[in-house]
Amino acid sequence: MTDLYQRPVSIFPSASSYCPGCLHATATKIIAEAIDELGQKDNTIFVLPVGCSTQGLVSWDLDIIGSAHGRAPAVATGIKRCRPDCMVLCYQGDGDLASIGLAEILSAANRGENITVIFANNSIFGMTGGQMAPTTLVGQKATTARDGRDPKNTGFPLKMCELIKEFEAPRFVARYSLRTPSGVKQAKAAIIKGMKNQLEGKGFSFIELLTNCPTTWHTDPLGSLDFMEKYTEKYFECKVFADREGRFWE
Repeated sequence: MTDLYQRPVSIFPSASSYCPGCLHATATKIIAEAIDELGQKDNTIFVLPVGCSTQGLVSWDLDIIGSAHGRAPAVATGIKRCRPDCMVLCYQGDGDLASIGLAEILSAANRGENITVIFANNSIFGMTGGQMAPTTLVGQKATTARDGRDPKNTGFPLKMCELIKEFEAPRFVARYSLRTPSGVKQAKAAIIKGMKNQLEGKGFSFIELLTNCPTTWHTDPLGSLDFMEKYTEKYFECKVFADREGRFWE
């Protein structure tokens, strides 16, 4: 770790660099807790692409590599194959993973790369101003969908867990919501399981976290949680989609 990522806390005016009420902060915390509980701090390499997930740079005191937009799974593949002894993680948003990075994530999953991907789905392009993402819900408004997403023109929201579970190679595929304490607890357990799978050489794990974006949803934090309960969690089912034992090539 270089001094670049060991900046004094006094630079930042608050405990989180995320917008008020953003559940990225919760995701960041439970990921850090999972790494610490597994004793992997000095053995972890994080790959961060473009988007709000890059705020991990100021939250995690870990070895972190930046990738081009959407290319985190491809970069992580190269790192893991060169350093199979390290735990290699990706943390990506929906605008990154399910849009420009769709080919990369599906290819890595289909190959069964021994990496762990954590996917934050807030159904919008957050950092770039609120454009419609592949996961934007039907009727949900965005800067590029002023009247709400219309499936006749743009299709239906992508369900990434449902896509990835259809491949033979992935070992663990699950989705949980960070809206409630119980959901946070389940999400953390799933993240730990995905990390353990990698450490045991079992192959690809994919954990989706349903999050919010009060800023681009144009609501307050509590209003965003209501939206998640009424709409997001109704469309994106929270459960384990695949939990396979052993290595897929055996």
